[in-house]
Amino acid sequence: MHSILFSIGPFHVYGYGFMIAVGIICAFTIGCFLAKRSGLDDDALFSMGLVGIVGGIIGAKLLYYIVEFPSIIADPSILLNFGEGFVVYGGIIAGVLCSMLYCKIKKINFLEYFDLIMPEIALAQGFGRIGCYLAGCCYGRVTDSAFGVIFPVGSQAPAGVKLIPTQLISAGANIIHMIILIAVAHFIGYTIRKKDGRKLVLPAGGIGYLYMILYGIGRFLIEFLRNDYRGEIGILSTSQFISIFFIAAGVVLLIIGKKKMQS
Repeated sequence: MHSILFSIGPFHVYGYGFMIAVGIICAFTIGCFLAKRSGLDDDALFSMGLVGIVGGIIGAKLLYYIVEFPSIIADPSILLNFGEGFVVYGGIIAGVLCSMLYCKIKKINFLEYFDLIMPEIALAQGFGRIGCYLAGCCYGRVTDSAFGVIFPVGSQAPAGVKLIPTQLISAGANIIHMIILIAVAHFIGYTIRKKDGRKLVLPAGGIGYLYMILYGIGRFLIEFLRNDYRGEIGILSTSQFISIFFIAAGVVLLIIGKKKMQS
């Protein structure tokens, strides 16, 4: 675990930020390649992606402020810490909404690009979770398992005790999500499609809806293993509560899309 990967004079390159950057670059590179292959506008995808990233950062920060509101009341200086404190769900929701608004303004079919980019978003999240591992945030519960990891002093996780590597579990799950989504798109849905006349099985937006279901389930389950403070709503963490609606929305949108295809 390396919070700081390397330094050049007074300039520090942090593992978390570096992995986020790698994930974004990979997402854009693969997404633009698939856009060209699918006959979509890669420039439009790039612009939409930038809008989504900016909106996502703002949304992730806003949801963090909401979750941490009691702590902020006690210590308002938290508002000045712009380098840490983000909630992924806030980023996903705000990023998608901003991208939808961009497509509406530019008169672009949002669902085609939604299908195209969501597998790459899953990949970017996988890199992001590796960054969490390097920083020690989003850590798991104490464990005696041989697979437990011990974080050093100075990381965000408690030092000197074995913890469940929830960051790496999440990273692996996100990468598996990407593989599933691309496989479904290519072999079943053809939503990320070449113009070869094959019949679509999934509706437009179906790959994006499947992402919502997969991510929601994975996030709901991994929350049981985490031990960092994430806010609570009853017996559920804030993210588990949001996951329920995320999964339900994905299922409902997929069913509605299928019915439209058949009508």
